[in-house]
Amino acid sequence: MKLSSLALTALLSIPLAAPQVMAQAQTGRDDFFWLGQINKATAVINTDEGLLDKSLTPLVYKGISQVLADGEKPGGKRPTLVITFEPLLIDAVGPKITLLHAGRSSQDMLSTVRAVTLRDEMLALADQLNKTTATLVALADKYKTTVVPNYTNGVAAQPNSYGHYLLGFAAGLDRDAQRIREAYARLDRSPMGTTVLNGTSWPLNRKRMADYLGFSATVDNAYDAAQISAVDQPVEAGAIVMAVALHTGSFIEDVMTQYAQARPWILLKEGGGNTYVSSAMPQKRNPGLLNSTRRDASSALTLGMGAALQAHNIPPGMQDPKDSHNNSAMMRSATAVLANWDRILNNLVLDPQRALEELNSDWTASQELADVLMRKYKLPFRVGHHFASEVVDYAKAKDIKPLAFPYAEAQRIYAEAVKGLDVVQALPMPEAEFRSTLDPVAIVQNRQTAGGPQLVEMERMVKESLQRVAQQDAWIKARRARISSSLARLDSDFEKFGAAAR
Repeated sequence: MKLSSLALTALLSIPLAAPQVMAQAQTGRDDFFWLGQINKATAVINTDEGLLDKSLTPLVYKGISQVLADGEKPGGKRPTLVITFEPLLIDAVGPKITLLHAGRSSQDMLSTVRAVTLRDEMLALADQLNKTTATLVALADKYKTTVVPNYTNGVAAQPNSYGHYLLGFAAGLDRDAQRIREAYARLDRSPMGTTVLNGTSWPLNRKRMADYLGFSATVDNAYDAAQISAVDQPVEAGAIVMAVALHTGSFIEDVMTQYAQARPWILLKEGGGNTYVSSAMPQKRNPGLLNSTRRDASSALTLGMGAALQAHNIPPGMQDPKDSHNNSAMMRSATAVLANWDRILNNLVLDPQRALEELNSDWTASQELADVLMRKYKLPFRVGHHFASEVVDYAKAKDIKPLAFPYAEAQRIYAEAVKGLDVVQALPMPEAEFRSTLDPVAIVQNRQTAGGPQLVEMERMVKESLQRVAQQDAWIKARRARISSSLARLDSDFEKFGAAAR
């Protein structure tokens, strides 16, 4: 073998790693940025409210502007704590600038930074969740009439539309989206102005501060602001992360089982980073993308549980569960998992004929015999179930596939199954009906259940799912627009504040 081929094989044999996620939830807004915004808002509000003498405006404007500008330079200092941010202000313009600290504490300032950071991460997660859901729904529409096996307890159970199966996962992700919206409403409240435990004697304008930072409301109780809600917010976010990880893992495991078959009906498209060649066995194409995404989903689940464990059995106010870095990592883990799930969905290769072949090689349609006998011929379900079970036992013993089962044997088995019972003694369904009852495609098409896989219901559910995706997209954009417009207004007012000093 040539060296280049060896190198290629080695390259393809490297397991895939999860994609790197941006450090500031795709916004560029880190803790340093938010400390700067809080300082700018404090300067504007407290000057307007008469809590900060206007004679200090030039000094305050210069100090804040210089520290923020220096932080934007290559290698510039971008501290993430109040106690390391404030010395930079002092270095810039002297200790008088600490008059800005009226009615503030690192407790409420850092609680605010953590809330806005988690808020950004929540919206990033919501955005990727919605993109993955949209892909699920689009594929569900594509495969709405494609019949495949579904499994329970790891065993082929019944035929179903693959589109219907995908909409089931989309419904799970929609509940995750609901959880995000509900959690966001509780997260979108400003702690600023509550200081440490019980507020301050300074008459701060908390509502205006909340508006500048893009919050829709304030945390009402000053003790709650930094001691209670600051702890339960990451725990609630962790529960959402766990739900996302569980949904992702379930889907991946269902696809992974196909790789144990000699002739799978669904696989990943080979190459492109989806699969890699075994270093020893030329025939193997290992599903690297599935493996790495499953691993990362497990890691996300661990991080989600970790938020609750860190918050457990500690007195109020402790820092254990509040760390922005840890909580951001937790949120980003779920965002990365969803991005890879989306990639998996876009690289699935489904073989409808092979799926149908698998259905017709097993007895996943056998329950329909009992259902039709009860619905149409009033045979008690358990009697019909016993007859169908006996048919399956006989067929498996003789290695007979459903479409080839002798009708005469079905008649004989039925007569033995109902002997002595007060029911019709001869198999009431004619041969054509017996065979159509075992047709997996007909079973799916003839479902009558609201929310079932029949075409009319699939079209309804796809339409409604697309509407929910659009509504969630609008919700995300509205929240981001509120934050952006609030920050833009703050920047404008801060520049006016500075202009007044010149």
